[in-house]
Amino acid sequence: MNYAHNGRRVSGLVAALSALRSRESPACGEYPDLAALGGLARAWGLDLIQLLPVNDSGSQSSPYSALSAFALHPLYLRVADLPEAAGKAGAPYRKAAAELAARFADDARLRYGPYLEAKLALLERIYAERGAAALGLPGAAPGAGARVPAGAEAGAASEAGAIQAFIAANPWVKAYAVFSELKRRYEGKPWWEWTERRDPEPAEVEALWEEPSLAAGTRFRAWLQWRAEGQFAAAAAALREAGVELMGDIPILISEDSAEVWARRRVFRLGLAAGAPPDMYSHLGQNWGFPIYDWEALEREGYGFWKERLASCEKFYSAYRIDHVLGFFRIWALSGRDRTGYLGRFVPDAHIGRAELEALGFGPDRLRWLSEPHVRTERLVAACSAGGAGDADAMEAALLALDRIGNEELFLFKRSIRGEKDIEELAARGAAGYGGAGVSEGARAFLLEAWRDRVLYEFEPGRYAPAWRHSEASAWGSLSGGEREALESLFAAKRAEGERIWEETGRRLLGVLKAESGMLPCAEDLGSVPPCVPRVLEELGILGLRVLRWTRDWGRPGDPFTPLGDYPELSVACPSVHDSSSLREWWETEADRGLVWDLAGRTLGKDLGAAPARLDPAAAAVLLKAMAASASRIVVYPFQDLLALGEAFRPADPKAERVNVPGSANEWNWGWRLPAALEEIAADRGLQAAVAELAAARAMA
Repeated sequence: MNYAHNGRRVSGLVAALSALRSRESPACGEYPDLAALGGLARAWGLDLIQLLPVNDSGSQSSPYSALSAFALHPLYLRVADLPEAAGKAGAPYRKAAAELAARFADDARLRYGPYLEAKLALLERIYAERGAAALGLPGAAPGAGARVPAGAEAGAASEAGAIQAFIAANPWVKAYAVFSELKRRYEGKPWWEWTERRDPEPAEVEALWEEPSLAAGTRFRAWLQWRAEGQFAAAAAALREAGVELMGDIPILISEDSAEVWARRRVFRLGLAAGAPPDMYSHLGQNWGFPIYDWEALEREGYGFWKERLASCEKFYSAYRIDHVLGFFRIWALSGRDRTGYLGRFVPDAHIGRAELEALGFGPDRLRWLSEPHVRTERLVAACSAGGAGDADAMEAALLALDRIGNEELFLFKRSIRGEKDIEELAARGAAGYGGAGVSEGARAFLLEAWRDRVLYEFEPGRYAPAWRHSEASAWGSLSGGEREALESLFAAKRAEGERIWEETGRRLLGVLKAESGMLPCAEDLGSVPPCVPRVLEELGILGLRVLRWTRDWGRPGDPFTPLGDYPELSVACPSVHDSSSLREWWETEADRGLVWDLAGRTLGKDLGAAPARLDPAAAAVLLKAMAASASRIVVYPFQDLLALGEAFRPADPKAERVNVPGSANEWNWGWRLPAALEEIAADRGLQAAVAELAAARAMA
């Protein structure tokens, strides 16, 4: 659907659906709650709601680890609004749903796993007892057919036709339903650990869909998606009627253990994992574990996968956020055997060939010296020494990973070692095989560090990329000044050539997305962004992202904050994001308060005096009003940051407002919930006035 506010400066709020709670949904947000959220946004004077992903993520609480790029999360279905739960016959289901919600309603953070398991069990019961029989689908409980009310046969037939039409219009449903049912039967194991059906052809997926022994489970999953789309579409329509835009979130990457990777293997490059190179926040980079795309295969099929994703989103959204837009230019690709993000290379890129290095005078021995870690005996001995009787055992275990070079005091990693995971597995095996002494933590860390110690990363035979910190490698110090200069010159030429490749790739791929949909595209372009990215985004009219704390003139003395009036018009500005601390926590524990306070004062044209240590409601209003005055086309405020404008709904400890800590996996992440029901928040007239003042200031900016 088309975005209605083109060219107009608007403001909005950001929320995860799981974080909402209402009188109807006290345990976890549900699709119909979006209509209530839209009413709150209108009362506050806001024009837009940015929604974090709502894809089915199975056992993973992170919405960015989805089981499917298309399937909606059944967690957000409202049982009371299901036709199967209507009337007198549906009363037991409504009662069970209310009792379930009451059990989880008082939890400070969402207990994702237990709540999902209980809700799915209830939904499966409803399907078996009411849905399957009425729709003429497999999976009905014995005697369930008698539950269809007399005289309702025509309505049931209409419903049966509707679900069949839904399945026919959404080809992904069959693969998702089959994948989900097989995954359930394999006790949640990833598809590559299944004993069979790991690599299906389209015809096999269709055959599995028709398989009678799987039919009850596959049709249940299809029914869930049909009902979820109905509830979500109704909520989205209510928002449109209220004049509130809905912005969705499309992660570029999807989980390797997903229906699409299982069923559409040809458009992914398995064996490679996406991540991010080392930076100031992560010394070893990041390994996200998601497979990268085979863009050539996608091009051959006319980018059908991505066009389908946009069409699916356009049912609900008028704008969308592309998570990690840099991936459309180039992705940091890692070996499937590495744990960290250190040893990788960009794909696509201008990589270095062996002939180019040989032309600079680096023969086979020199290339081996630069591209394979050489471990000196004295360093190995020092790493294995723990000062106890286990030293010899630790050395024996460490040598499981190494081969000595003749009689030299140098070792190379065995050919069987292909990455950090192999070293860790050998370390564990050594601990079991050498009297319990095994590889000491120091020796293990040393081996992993040694594995990364190289000037060149040979990712394929005869193809190289510079190691990220190549000038810190041991071998770099052995090179002459001329050799270093020659390599740096080659690396610089390849970087320039790579930039041209990235720009052409990003323009082509994002151009396909822009041409395909009337939705407003917005991009998450955080991190180390090459110069071609803002050029292409501006050329295509795609909005970038400006986060207050990270939008600074890096490299200038003192790294000053970029004036808010200098933010590009083609951007979305915000005070925080779901992967960061909230505005309050940042201010009170992390921020350069004096610099930020001065920035706000200059933006508002006021002398604000000294920066306060505590972000009370008045101080929060100052910062958010400064954000409202930014030159960005859209300003969005995470719900937590808006609640900071009052005292009623802010926790004593601002750390409790955080949604996610990247790089960690635990039950706490993605569990943040509103501290009160939407109805109670809407009744706070002081908060309403404070947010409305922000919105009014934004309208006049």
